[in-house]
Amino acid sequence: MSRAARLGAFIVVTLAILVAGVFIIGGKQYLFSSTYQLKAQFDNVVGLDSGADVRVGGVHSGTVSSIVLPHKPGEKVTVVMDLGQSTHEIIKQDSVATIETEGLLGNQYLAISFGSAGKSEVRNGDTIASEAPLEMSDLLEKTSGLLDSSQQAIQNATRATANLDSISAKINAGQGTVGALVNDKQLYNNLEQTTATMNNTMVQAQAGVTDFQENMEALKHNFFVRGYFKSRGYEDSAELAKDEIEHLPPGTPVKEFTFSAKQLFDKQDSAKLKNQKSLNAGGEFLANNEFGFAVVVAYTGMEGDTQKDLVLTEARAMVVREYLVENFGFDDSQLKTLGMGKQTNASTDASWGTVQILVYPTGTEIPPNKQTSAGGISKTASARPVD
Repeated sequence: MSRAARLGAFIVVTLAILVAGVFIIGGKQYLFSSTYQLKAQFDNVVGLDSGADVRVGGVHSGTVSSIVLPHKPGEKVTVVMDLGQSTHEIIKQDSVATIETEGLLGNQYLAISFGSAGKSEVRNGDTIASEAPLEMSDLLEKTSGLLDSSQQAIQNATRATANLDSISAKINAGQGTVGALVNDKQLYNNLEQTTATMNNTMVQAQAGVTDFQENMEALKHNFFVRGYFKSRGYEDSAELAKDEIEHLPPGTPVKEFTFSAKQLFDKQDSAKLKNQKSLNAGGEFLANNEFGFAVVVAYTGMEGDTQKDLVLTEARAMVVREYLVENFGFDDSQLKTLGMGKQTNASTDASWGTVQILVYPTGTEIPPNKQTSAGGISKTASARPVD
């Protein structure tokens, strides 16, 4: 081959390489394809440069053509980008531009999110929304704060461990109460003996209380002292509130029976009945008529101790109820008691007090018993068939 031929071949090959390079560069920068332009504004572009990639869905789809600084403080930096026409169908008016970094310390590029299907398409020159980029300085500041907190936590754990070591050393050395118990066997034995003695004393005390209760029960039937219990009309004070309600129900009774306490009881301070037959009218009414429930209400006069009078009225209501239940046929669950204590509106001839039998109609709500009122239980009186 001649020299001229070789020179010609070289020129042809060089031109081919040059043309290929131009087309490759043109394809990269969209110099030879149809493009459109969009804008996004940021407070800070954190190192983004002209010519940086623009990626849509992670795919290279354009380049940053220019970055325009604001004309005055308070305005934003404008990023102008050229995008291929193929992105025009997926970038919508609600798409968002963000500045991302390749890796931790890589180059910045602009990422655009897909838009919503129902939104309109962007036009050439539109400005889309943007999100502030994550600045490395802010990330380092947060990381530094986390490291400081971790260091403080480690220091606290170290101090706590040192305190535990100190406490363990004192216990092992026999210092303090716990150390003495751990290291002094004699002190531990003495403490164990003291505990056993206290438990034995409590058992004996409980046995003594039980014996006392049994002795008191025996005294009630003793020939010499049973007169005391009989004189007051009742033996067991625990039974006083067994059928006692907290208060009278609202409404008006369908029937009332009122008796003078002096007419019914043998003494002013006693609950022992002396003229029981005076109660028969009330008992016959309960036995022969339909009713919801009834209550025996007892009062005393204004003289005497208030607390003692309250107990006395409870006892009087109880013994009247017992007489009516034992001598007349009706459902005893429908008869309640209520000791009211002193009768503030008592007349001068009622110094002993009064006893009433109040009969309420069917459907009247029965107030809760004193012994079960903590549970908040109440019930409604139901009809009773006439015996």
